[in-house]
Amino acid sequence: MGLEACELPPPQSMSPENAVPRILVITPVRDERAHLAATIESMTAQTLRPTAWMIVDDGSTDGTGELIDRAAEEHSWIRGLRRPDRGRRKVGGGVIEAFDDGLARFDLDDFDYVCKLDGDLRFGERYFEALMEKFAADPRLGTASGKCWDKTASGWTLLRTSDEFSLGAAKCYRVECFRAIGGFVAEVMWDGIDCHRCSMLGWKARSFHDEDLRLYELRPMGASHRSVFHGRWRWGWGLHFIGTHPLYAVAIACYRTFERPFALGGMCILGGYLWAALRRVPRYPDPAFRRHLRRWQLARLRLS
Repeated sequence: MGLEACELPPPQSMSPENAVPRILVITPVRDERAHLAATIESMTAQTLRPTAWMIVDDGSTDGTGELIDRAAEEHSWIRGLRRPDRGRRKVGGGVIEAFDDGLARFDLDDFDYVCKLDGDLRFGERYFEALMEKFAADPRLGTASGKCWDKTASGWTLLRTSDEFSLGAAKCYRVECFRAIGGFVAEVMWDGIDCHRCSMLGWKARSFHDEDLRLYELRPMGASHRSVFHGRWRWGWGLHFIGTHPLYAVAIACYRTFERPFALGGMCILGGYLWAALRRVPRYPDPAFRRHLRRWQLARLRLS
């Protein structure tokens, strides 16, 4: 399975007042056979179907590629692309490398919106229709998503995230805004860098609590590589990389202490941040971005 170029399916019907938004969705996956079927089911049930959906298999060894093949055979708007197996999951940068590989098969001039969507999500049939309503209501909305819910022993629990960010699991962008920020950065914390770059350029980033925009994580967030604890440590490392103020790093660690894995998760975040700081790990090489970030963080802490 592979593509040199993508011939888009015919556009959906258009109303007299407004053209149907042209949406490109790209989903990087690796060893997601257990969850991808639910995402495919959610996508094919949409009341507003994406114009094209590229699923990029980033070296899976569990049969994920065969599942993508079947979906592409059944739906002309679904495409598949296989990348070679590097022998391991590469979080952060690897996800964006796979996304960019899929994006390169398309011409963004053919679309109004571009969306990075994880392959372990379930969501309602009005997700994309409701999301487009948010964009239509606010011309300065550059990137948006719903909110994620995580399955726990007691049921589905809302993952606490700022309303001022679109979620990394399901980022949808106006193409104009996506181009303005230069796309995604292939580093850990790419899904924070992009939203702050949006605000630097006068765009808004948002995630919404609407019921139609609920996203259900079929695997615990941060558990896709080694363990949840390693994911929290990596989070702390990423906070240092993007230039986070020490006080804000402490605040994040304290805030996350009260969610799974209780206490230890927050300690791992702070440990990762301090580990990177003590070893003088290089930071995101954009001083203007880091100044903007710290001003925003201190304002959130009510210290400026």
